[in-house]
Amino acid sequence: MHLPGPLHVLNEGLAFLLELAALAALAWWGFTAGGNVIVHIVLGLGTPVAAMALWGMFAAPRARFKVALPFVLLVKAVVFGAGALALYGAGHPALALAFAVVALLNTALATLDRDAAFRATAAR
Repeated sequence: MHLPGPLHVLNEGLAFLLELAALAALAWWGFTAGGNVIVHIVLGLGTPVAAMALWGMFAAPRARFKVALPFVLLVKAVVFGAGALALYGAGHPALALAFAVVALLNTALATLDRDAAFRATAAR
């Protein structure tokens, strides 16, 4: 399924916003979890940094390591899943569910779109 130009751009823009939202959710959870200031700081900074490192190594468009699509999707599931769990852990279950559903749909559409574009290019 190849998305038309404007829809492709919108879906890619949404993907970027979802990535930022996952990082923000992880930071929010981290800064509110734990029992003391040191734990708040370590989790509030450490969890989003860990997610960024994982994403940058394997899931980003210019990832450091080129891996097979199933592994890329696994990394995305881990980061987006962690973002949803962070929202849930911060006391926002409805927002966590909405985030998870939108991230899943966005990733599915982007994957189908990229696969269609790859097949069209390979057929030429």
